Amino acid sequence: MKASQLRKGHVISINATAYRVRDIDMQTPSARGANTLYRVRLSAIGSGQNLEQTFKSNDVLEEVNLERRAITYLYSDHENYHFMDALNYEQYSLSADQLEEQKDWLVENMEGLSALLLDGQLAALELPAAVELDIVETAPVIKGATATNRNKPATLSNGRVVQVPDYMGAGDRVRINTETGKFMARVR
Repeated sequence: MKASQLRKGHVISINATAYRVRDIDMQTPSARGANTLYRVRLSAIGSGQNLEQTFKSNDVLEEVNLERRAITYLYSDHENYHFMDALNYEQYSLSADQLEEQKDWLVENMEGLSALLLDGQLAALELPAAVELDIVETAPVIKGATATNRNKPATLSNGRVVQVPDYMGAGDRVRINTETGKFMARVR
């Protein structure tokens, strides 16, 4: 896989150690012919050790082959988030640190998740592309707001605050992109 194809959540091998991609910053140099640089923040699977690497867009990276399993999010306690394999009912746990901002999009008994297993251990979690949540609190609906393209902050049922169109109100259900955390659509 080339560095330009790298996405958040991918697992790659560096010096025979598996690392999960946590964050990617892309830097495009202004000089002609210069390569785009990708500054990647990684965390080692198992130890959780952090690493920061810079790659050129055409650098070839070794992707780790992981087993992908369908899982359901069950619940969280004070330290861990618990999941269950949809086929064999085996349970897995990840800490809040391992999940980072992914934990904000988890809803109890949520299906459609994928577990990425490395040697039988839960290495990473893949969220669905979008989740549906309810708006709990926002400014009142503005009459005629459908004609304008303005946004306002809204607090969702998971506690996250996102920008939604002016015509949305408390109690409305919305679809949110789990990768960007942005409003996608109103759910009827």
